[in-house]
Amino acid sequence: MSGIVRIAAVGTVLAASAVLVVGATASASDRGNRPGDRGHGNETTLHFDVNTSPSSYTDLGKPGPSAADVIVFNDTLLHNRRKVGHEVGSCVVVDPSGVANCTGVATVNGRGTIAFAFENGPPARKILAVTGGSGAYRTARGDGVLVESGHETATLDLSIVLD
Repeated sequence: MSGIVRIAAVGTVLAASAVLVVGATASASDRGNRPGDRGHGNETTLHFDVNTSPSSYTDLGKPGPSAADVIVFNDTLLHNRRKVGHEVGSCVVVDPSGVANCTGVATVNGRGTIAFAFENGPPARKILAVTGGSGAYRTARGDGVLVESGHETATLDLSIVLD
């Protein structure tokens, strides 16, 4: 797989990372919850299946994967096979290996947005930092996990605290 195709594929997977899971929290969470349902106390765990769209790769640096190249994504968030939102974001490549700094926003229909950041690159499991939000998620902070499944799919789990 060429470097550009690999970076584009990784960028698509990164978009799927909008759903975050915190280690033990993810395995202990009830994956049947609707997005926005409350967990224990002020902690909420959200689980999404993600249909990743083909990402867009712009080669701005040296030809081929290099610092300053940009990847953008726009993915669909699903819960129980129904579309419940989308996530958009961008990644700036910082190294020819494809390592990138990424930020994004997940919009959950009728509830608000959740902002996140992560480092993109192998492996398929990405750890995200929730950095804020709007609407029902306006005080959101926490983290999550995006797991790329291949075939333009991923899962996204977010473990957020709402103050």
